[in-house]
Parts: sequence; structure tokens; C-alpha cells
Amino acid sequence: MARIPLLLLLLLAVSAAGAAQVGGKRGHGPLVGGWSPITDVGDPHIQELGGWAVERHVSLSSDGLRFRRVTSGEQQVVSGMNYRLVVSASDPAGATASYIAVVYEQSWTNTRQLTSFKPAAAH
Repeated sequence: MARIPLLLLLLLAVSAAGAAQVGGKRGHGPLVGGWSPITDVGDPHIQELGGWAVERHVSLSSDGLRFRRVTSGEQQVVSGMNYRLVVSASDPAGATASYIAVVYEQSWTNTRQLTSFKPAAAH
């Protein structure tokens, strides 16, 4: 009888080791909870998130920024999704600059929060 639990434990250990190997190379897959690139920043949902982030920022700061587009971004699976978006926005004088907007979204509870919004570092 002791052999069956031991066999099950061995099978679980082998399964866990196999799951840790992503793409056949140990340690070269995406990190659980890590950031991954958004491959299609033109996706309507991503663009809508960027516009929402700028609107939310303006409602808090009254600086008059106007959303232009999301130019790049990353996403992170959490209890919902974190998005780190590079957005292009123009000020009231028409000057365009890039900003980093971090948005948390949990679709099943209709939760959306602007976590941070700041100018992108100049390269």
C-alpha cells in the first residue's frame, strides 16, 4: 500500500519538473508573474486602455493632455492584468511627448485603476 502514494508523489515531482521546462530549455521561458511584451499594440482594447489612462490622468491633474496612441507596452498576469503602456499624448500647446501609464484591470469585476502615469525617460 505504501508504494501507491510513493508512486503518486514521484509522478507529481516529474510533472512539476517538466512544467518548469518551457520550450525544452530550463529557465528560458517567461517568468510566472513577469512582464511580457504586448505583440499587437494596435489592438482596440489596448488603444482604449491608453486613452482611458490619459483621460484618468487628466481628471486628476487637469494638465490638458490629449491621447494620441499607444506606441508599445507590456502586460503582466496577476489577479487580473497589469498593463505598462507607452502612450503618446499632446499638451494644450500641441507638443507631443511619451508617457508611461500603468493600468490594472480585472475584467470579471469591472475593475480598472490607473496605478501610475509619468513622463517616459528620454533615451
